Amino acid sequence: MPAQPQIVAIVGLCGAGKSEVGDRFVKAGFAYLRFGQITLDEVARRGLQPTEANEREIREALRKEHGMAAFAILNQPKIDALLAEGKPVLVDGLYSWSEYKILKEKYGSTLTVVAVYAPPETRYARLEDRRSRYGDDPKMRFRSFSREEAKARDYAEIENIEKAGPIAMANYTVVNTSTLEELDRQVSTIITDITHAV
Repeated sequence: MPAQPQIVAIVGLCGAGKSEVGDRFVKAGFAYLRFGQITLDEVARRGLQPTEANEREIREALRKEHGMAAFAILNQPKIDALLAEGKPVLVDGLYSWSEYKILKEKYGSTLTVVAVYAPPETRYARLEDRRSRYGDDPKMRFRSFSREEAKARDYAEIENIEKAGPIAMANYTVVNTSTLEELDRQVSTIITDITHAV
């Protein structure tokens, strides 16, 4: 590991495979921090169902209150606490361009962004298939969406929360359209590059 702990932010649209990629970083020793947990916690606090419409309303309300960098601002204390323990940190769910800029300004070259890509139809099929594969996932990591819900989420995230910017600025892009073995190969190469950085 480098002397200064690394921060890796996983970015990508819903269903691309961010959790699969994130799991591989966790297995390599990275502490896990899910940016979007703030949304789910607020949904639960308000006694709402964790539907796409309710989550979108909360996400957009938080950004209205704190600005487009809301999730970076709200999660920075958690990042700093993990770094203070000497742990490299895996951030799952960096979304907006403003969040990216805030983190890049504060953490500089310590921050590496890894984008996970799969075409829309591939992602939508995965999202529809999740319920049969995972059932009702209590950790809310593998939520299922209909094709219509997934497309609406894509549009809302690109148009309303600047999600495309961090994907475009990623240091690495994982193309998740093949086998898990190929995914392992790509991610292993990235982890080696990051953990051997000076």
